[in-house]
Amino acid sequence: MTTSPPADVPFDLAVIGGGVNGCGIARDAAGRGARVLLLERGDLASGTSSASTKLIHGGLRYLEHYEFGLVRESLVERERLWAIAPHIIRPQRFVLPYVKGLRPRWMLRLGLFLYDHIGGRKALPATQTLDLRSHAAGAPLKAEFVHGYAYSDCRVDDARLVVLNARDAADRGAEVRTRCEVQRLERQGGEWAIHTDCGVCHAGAVVNAAGPSVLSLLGRASEDAELGMRLVRGSHIVVPRLFDHGFAYFFQLPDGRIFFAIPYHGDFTLIGTTDVDHHGGLANLQASPEEIAYLCEGANRFFRKAVTPADVVWNYSGVRPLLDDGSGRPEAATRGYRLELSPEEEGAPILSVFGGKITTYRHLAEDAMEVLAERMPLLRAPGWTGSAPLPGGDFAMGGEDALKAALTARYPFLDAAWAERLTSSYGTLAEEVLGDARSLADCGHNFGHGLTEREVGYLKRREWAVTAEDILWRRSKLGLRFSPAEAKALAGAL
Repeated sequence: MTTSPPADVPFDLAVIGGGVNGCGIARDAAGRGARVLLLERGDLASGTSSASTKLIHGGLRYLEHYEFGLVRESLVERERLWAIAPHIIRPQRFVLPYVKGLRPRWMLRLGLFLYDHIGGRKALPATQTLDLRSHAAGAPLKAEFVHGYAYSDCRVDDARLVVLNARDAADRGAEVRTRCEVQRLERQGGEWAIHTDCGVCHAGAVVNAAGPSVLSLLGRASEDAELGMRLVRGSHIVVPRLFDHGFAYFFQLPDGRIFFAIPYHGDFTLIGTTDVDHHGGLANLQASPEEIAYLCEGANRFFRKAVTPADVVWNYSGVRPLLDDGSGRPEAATRGYRLELSPEEEGAPILSVFGGKITTYRHLAEDAMEVLAERMPLLRAPGWTGSAPLPGGDFAMGGEDALKAALTARYPFLDAAWAERLTSSYGTLAEEVLGDARSLADCGHNFGHGLTEREVGYLKRREWAVTAEDILWRRSKLGLRFSPAEAKALAGAL
């Protein structure tokens, strides 16, 4: 039986799926010297990976479901990811109000004590008990909420996390093909022939990181799955800013679920998520009217300022591919992952990724390398992704203010909001985006809100952006600010 790909196969490994797990696996494998091909049928991060709650977190609520191993793994990853991507990952303090009649205070304190101590927290501040009658985070809340706790997690630009992993993979030799859908896979000798709508390619091994489509892709490879999937839809809404301070909120609801309210891009508040079993298609997902009403009603239990569906400026919905562990309620289904490698006697290997969450993507990729190394000796090189910065992240945690000051010193035509957006998107690569520009005019046409022709060119050239949607909703969130006329003008210029 062949234990490594034939020498004449163009790629050692083909990774199918341009979400966070697929891009993380492609990055790790390319950094170990493998010839990697990454295939994505749409844009990078165009599915579940751009529809998260935008958090790098341990998952406080998972403690209630006894997922101690998953929480610990996630907490360990939290500060590690912050260290390698401090431009797109920032610390965030959360306020958890005590609600009479729900989880007792001793349970909240115990959960937060475990959260502080089981994951090796070092740089993030510990939990504090709050008197919401005098704390800034209490002012937007109804008077009945008197006691609470503040704890730490991190927020992330999820779509940019995906793109930066793909960019690093490409910088290390991987080939990234977007808008290239896999139609069929077949074994030919000791390799895979991968038939796509943009040609046939060959690889010694395949990683199936198709997320919610993992079982569909296995079917296209004539493979059977031993594991079942449960598709759970999570929806979010964005409304005009509900509070002026920098804290986020973690709220409990009477039905046992939780939701977040998070400061979002300065002028907005992000509210979510729902947990609903999903049985439909995966294209053009949006929050249902019922989910929007549910999130508004949840917010209205806590905030003095009423939130209505008419206030929603944007909503998004993503389907989480979770392992079907028999949980009765969607929110109780495990967020853990499983990696399934095809038997050696079947020939060229295919590794399928089941489940997972954005916080554990890097660790999942390391585990994938370990599993594949049984059949691909070149992947036995030591792990490296836990300390190597993602593109633009080669500066110290907490150093974003100094980075922004240096950027505005070099490019004095930047206003504060523009400089903040560039540093939080590109980090030290912001200077590569602006290049030798000495004035706004040097940046070419301004499409609005600081998005110039020069930046658009960078996104097309370096980040696989093709459409206005790619740029406005995944490479940035400028779609929240662009008018329909501005978006149409951008689309016409691409």
